[in-house]
Amino acid sequence: MDLIRLANSLIPDEDLLPLERYEEMYPPRQLPKGAQVTRLAPSPTGFIHLGNLYSALADERIAHTTGGIFYLRIEDTDEKRKVEGAVESVIRSLKYFNVNFDEGAEIQSPLNNYGPYYQRQRAKIYRAFAKDLISRGLAYPCFCTEDDLNAVREEQTAQKLTPGYYGAWARCRNLSEEEIYSNLAAGKPFVIRLRSQGDPQKKCVFRDRIKGEITVTENDQDIVILKSDGIPTYHFAHAIDDHFMRTTLVIRGEEWLSSLPVHIELFKVLGFPMPAYGHTCSLMKMEGGNKRKLSKRKDPELSLDYYRRDGYYPAAVVKYLMTILNSNFEEWERKNPSADYTQFKFTIEKMGKSGALFDLDKLNDISRDELSKLSPAEMFAFLSSWVEEFGSDADRRHFAQGEYVQSILALVMGVGGKKRRKDIERASQAVRMIDYFFDDTFSPAYEYRFAPSVVNGVLDSFAAVYDPADDNSAWFAKVKEVAAAHGFAAEMSAYKANPEGYAGSVADVAEILRIAVTGMANSPDLCTIMGILGRERTLARLAAAHVG
Repeated sequence: MDLIRLANSLIPDEDLLPLERYEEMYPPRQLPKGAQVTRLAPSPTGFIHLGNLYSALADERIAHTTGGIFYLRIEDTDEKRKVEGAVESVIRSLKYFNVNFDEGAEIQSPLNNYGPYYQRQRAKIYRAFAKDLISRGLAYPCFCTEDDLNAVREEQTAQKLTPGYYGAWARCRNLSEEEIYSNLAAGKPFVIRLRSQGDPQKKCVFRDRIKGEITVTENDQDIVILKSDGIPTYHFAHAIDDHFMRTTLVIRGEEWLSSLPVHIELFKVLGFPMPAYGHTCSLMKMEGGNKRKLSKRKDPELSLDYYRRDGYYPAAVVKYLMTILNSNFEEWERKNPSADYTQFKFTIEKMGKSGALFDLDKLNDISRDELSKLSPAEMFAFLSSWVEEFGSDADRRHFAQGEYVQSILALVMGVGGKKRRKDIERASQAVRMIDYFFDDTFSPAYEYRFAPSVVNGVLDSFAAVYDPADDNSAWFAKVKEVAAAHGFAAEMSAYKANPEGYAGSVADVAEILRIAVTGMANSPDLCTIMGILGRERTLARLAAAHVG
């Protein structure tokens, strides 16, 4: 068979470059010794999840701790799955977690010398290499229809054989020259398949950078490398792209292990050195005493939107993932409590070989700890950014009052003080905790433990003497005076000595005032709250809190 003629007939493009030109166009990168080039290569489907962040963080850390490059490639060979704005969503979501690309699709960078970074824009490159494989007898046209392939699968299933297009089941593998040209003349659609050289009886040892040595069976599947529209499959495109983008390390999920034999053979027939591969373990969770993989359908925490929408502090999520990515991260952080996580020497050798257990409670612990470290300006900036994207119109109006909100945060969360609260996990919780400082979101539940006449008397008496200029000592002295005037013990010692002799204690009077001003029986320092609210708003709340 005239293979050159066949290659020209199947791929008649006249503008394909000689293969050596691509080596010149995409030369080896000039990087320090040991520098790694890693990539994230998602499909533009619009959904990016925790597993993507898990792998992307490993990619980014390895690249940047070795002085290498981390780039974004979009594998858009499946046009049907494309979602408008998906690429921007990937970049935005990862940037939120401080995972940034050096180059790639939609990245403005002087390093963008290895594009295009969309696979559909690289079609000519793939076609040039497919044409070369045909001319060397390593690829061939397949005219099988969907019905033909379904029939093959059914027959294989009935015989309990491995499904696929291989050996005697590869019906178009040995078509004669006459049959091929007859099909072409009839206008039959075709795909280009790899003519596999593998022997399923042979095995080899492959060194996975994460899992160690694994045994791999040679590929014998005649996989599709070019679809009927001339666009490559993922398998074919990724091998060519990783070579010409000079990827040195591919980190991907362990679900890709089954494709490893195909990829090994593709690099071999293309004549490219294969990058190192590391297959990450799946993210697991405990359920009923057993481990299972995190699921899109069952587990909302798999979506990155879950963390952004609830307002988890980005550094907390990243630090938590670091604890399950590298086994020595927690020990390092204990020794370096004030160091940024980027100072940690991330290594692929410390990545887990088996399922990583995702523990939301542990993430919440880390999140509480991280938020407790923020300065007043940092806390305000974090909450403001969350409010801008996910808050209500009322929230946005509130946070437009910068100084007022910062004074609230200083009290409610202890921001900037010695006694920091450590029970706040996320922005959505923190923003709701300060609603009572704003009239439009103040919704009190006036649940007093005393008769209306007593409550109203206490409120009126305190309103008559309240002075926002009072310090805590003077303020509390007035609370004591009001308590005594209404039959309450002004001193706790007196009340404890003779509880039957009083209507209650000064603490009960403070509770009445607290409920009136905040709507709650428990709150931070009430004197400071009144000072933040101001005289006019405080007196208005005391007046509105009357009962009966």
